[in-house]
Amino acid sequence: MPPFHELIIYQLHIGVFYAQKDGIDIRPNRVSKFLDVIDRIEYLASLGVNAVQPLPVVEWQGPVSMGYNNTDFYSPEMDYALGESEIEPYLERVNNLLAKKNQPPMTKAQLASQVNQLKAMIDLFHLYGIAVIVDVVYNHGGGPFDPQSMRFIDRPANQEWWDKDNYFIEGPGWAGGRIFDYSSEEVKRFLIDNAKMFLDEYHVDGFRYDEVSVIDNNGGAQFCREITAALHDFKPASIHIAEYWNPFRAVPVQEGGLGFDAALNDGLREAIRGAVRQASRGKHAYVDLDAVSNALKKPPYFPALWKAVNYVESHDVAKADRDDPSQIEPRIPALANWNDRRDWYARSRSRVAAGLLLTAPGIPMIFMGQEFLEDKPWHTNPARSEFLLYWDGLQTDRAMIDFRRFMADACKLRRNFPALCSEGINPFFNHNVDRVIAFHRWVEGQGKDVVVVASLNESHLWTYQMPIPTGGYWREVFNSDAYDNMPLDGGFNPNAVGNPTGVVADGPPLQEYLTSAAMVIPANGLLVFAKA
Repeated sequence: MPPFHELIIYQLHIGVFYAQKDGIDIRPNRVSKFLDVIDRIEYLASLGVNAVQPLPVVEWQGPVSMGYNNTDFYSPEMDYALGESEIEPYLERVNNLLAKKNQPPMTKAQLASQVNQLKAMIDLFHLYGIAVIVDVVYNHGGGPFDPQSMRFIDRPANQEWWDKDNYFIEGPGWAGGRIFDYSSEEVKRFLIDNAKMFLDEYHVDGFRYDEVSVIDNNGGAQFCREITAALHDFKPASIHIAEYWNPFRAVPVQEGGLGFDAALNDGLREAIRGAVRQASRGKHAYVDLDAVSNALKKPPYFPALWKAVNYVESHDVAKADRDDPSQIEPRIPALANWNDRRDWYARSRSRVAAGLLLTAPGIPMIFMGQEFLEDKPWHTNPARSEFLLYWDGLQTDRAMIDFRRFMADACKLRRNFPALCSEGINPFFNHNVDRVIAFHRWVEGQGKDVVVVASLNESHLWTYQMPIPTGGYWREVFNSDAYDNMPLDGGFNPNAVGNPTGVVADGPPLQEYLTSAAMVIPANGLLVFAKA
């Protein structure tokens, strides 16, 4: 587990993520397996993410689900497991990955259950420098259900209802399931022991807790404090992330907090998406960058910036089969240009959106496919092949190839410049008419200053006078325009617009800073400058 503030999380769904055999996509009409995912481990390591967050991996009824209707909390999903007759070719791939890290091979018997296959997947992620954060559902026993599911663990024999001394509370439940009785010591032990099992037996590195508001609103505040305290004590390096839209309760700000290390934050997502949506209406449309500037600051009630998990796409908002289709949020390329999701407008605006995410404070989270310009919603059912991630495009689609390289270099940028993972942030400039925003990042007490400049202007801005925190030479260390129309030999865009020799801050005072610099800002571009 890397330090929490250095995390770059990649969210994925095991069942539809990836599966190939002899170069052929075998996902249509077949649920992908734990050991299919291992074929993407080297890919994810080269992308630069250092944690994966699969959607829930425990057993539910049927092969198709997001995973939030779990019926057996202690069993990995059986449909994600290979049968004994299918293991042999996967064993070779497992052992190839092990050999590259100088590890001894495994045997077929060691992969002969869903338990061992999930363990092998996690161990391989670890060998390649990637932590595993498991999505858990402790707010309800899921559904639909059969009589042997968790829902009926406390049902008296031959009865259709249950008495008061049981695992669940009476009432309408949540998301089709029954809400746990968090006043019961037995229930709390059951759930805490479940989490400890994943930490101990599977070596996971932390948890994302689904809809903590349901727990808190049903008497579970003390349970939250107990489980986070117990797991921090059991494995101090583990991270605990709450899906709870009231960070005053989720993270330990003061008395009354629930003890989670971090919480999902939708403020930056809404601001970035809003700006991209407005920019897509044309060059004369108003773009509200004030919202982005405000969202870059510490969110209300978060005690530290790194405790906010930020994203612009996720499993919830981009899911094709949401109960209310009007609530499906377009993926960024579609939001950037609905009519042509591969043209320059879609590509360049998508780079700005992803660049802002990866240079902003907090923990960035990337949703599967976002790194290669996936433009359609996703579906949990592999039979809906029209919604599957388009991996083949990484061999044939120049826009996807170039964007994937942009994302890898943006992740590398974040790792190489400590200021981008720090608490230091000052969004010092935004001009809604020019569609330009800039912010200053630094490491408290150390400096290591970085300035990020982003534009959603459809024209290049020449000799643009920008306030700069301190005088002197600032190197241009990243330019998103370099990743458009890149040559096939792997070089950068030869026609990129920017400041290849950097800029010198020797201009007059401007706004709050004592100096400024004249710079070239590419249309729909993002620049990063580092103090020389």
